[in-house]
Amino acid sequence: MSRVIAIVPARAGSKGIPGKNLVRVGGYSLVARAIRSANEAELIDQVFVSTDGEDIATEARNNNGGVVARPAELANDTASSESAIIHAIESLATAGTTPEVVVFIQPTSPFIDSGALDRAIARVLAGTEDCVFSAFATYGFLWEASTDGATGVNHDKLQRPRRQDREPHYMETGAFYVFKTQGFLEAKHRFFGRVGIEEVSEKFAVEIDDLDQLETARLLAPEFDSSFIPKGAIQALVMDFDGVHTNDSATVNSEGLETVEVSRSDGMGISMMKKAGLPMLILSKETNAVVKARAKKLGIEAISGIDNKLPELLAWSKNNNVALEQVAYIGNDLNDLECMNAVGWAIAPSNAHPEIKKIARVCLAAAGGQGAIRELVELILTQPKAK
Repeated sequence: MSRVIAIVPARAGSKGIPGKNLVRVGGYSLVARAIRSANEAELIDQVFVSTDGEDIATEARNNNGGVVARPAELANDTASSESAIIHAIESLATAGTTPEVVVFIQPTSPFIDSGALDRAIARVLAGTEDCVFSAFATYGFLWEASTDGATGVNHDKLQRPRRQDREPHYMETGAFYVFKTQGFLEAKHRFFGRVGIEEVSEKFAVEIDDLDQLETARLLAPEFDSSFIPKGAIQALVMDFDGVHTNDSATVNSEGLETVEVSRSDGMGISMMKKAGLPMLILSKETNAVVKARAKKLGIEAISGIDNKLPELLAWSKNNNVALEQVAYIGNDLNDLECMNAVGWAIAPSNAHPEIKKIARVCLAAAGGQGAIRELVELILTQPKAK
């Protein structure tokens, strides 16, 4: 029996950012991030995504989430979140799932504190409150504009008390709302009965409704997302060459021959992967003989001198009987985007192009040619297994 379920409303249509719920922040789609946060909470038994989009439904299933098919009339611009939640609860009840508590999670909040989720759920389960939502304390002076000029909302404009002499107000983050199922169905609104605030840090208040907020979230993602790779999640490694095995520079002699610098540390990392029995491939656009020479030295496969990498990646993965979601691809520049979007683990060295870092699931501390591969290998091989 599921005592607590999370519901993530995620419709396919979006005017501000087309396909918003599937855009990536820190290498994960917003839907995947919401499911991940819910699954990391100890008190949530199941997670369901309410959607009218097949691509979103597929993304939900691929990230250990259930799916509730939302009818078109509840997925337009005027439909409320409450209507989607009510439909999901009723649909799940028909299938035999009637939870005591529902957690409403919005995918537009990419950074959710799972510990705060658990604390809010515990309060509702204990009967302390009927509804608890996330908010952060603010001591800001709020104003409203009128034809008579600006007036203070939460203060007297003739007085400027010190912060320590004021009581805070609270701003909703929009990330989550926890409530008793029956009370919600009767009220048909997320706020009913005794309402409580689960205070979170203001850093969790990022909400994505436009492109500027999306860019801000992408810049902040490395600060929130640990470079955690569950042991066994990656079963193969594909690597670009320039900017990954090298620092993306070359020395050219008078005869036009190029030489590059590589890292001995990376070589040790490759050796560790070989001992673990995981297949590896260097996949490079470069025609320089140094690519195959380095691959031969390392004892791994290399395919070079190709403009379209994706078909080669797909064929290699199939030949090695490795599912794409279990492949890690480490790349540093724009010609790696297609491959990185195709695999389960997109990895970026610290010197990668900004567009690469936006879609990377893990951003490494080391640069290409300076230990990035060794850092990645240690993440792959030494992390504990997922719970």
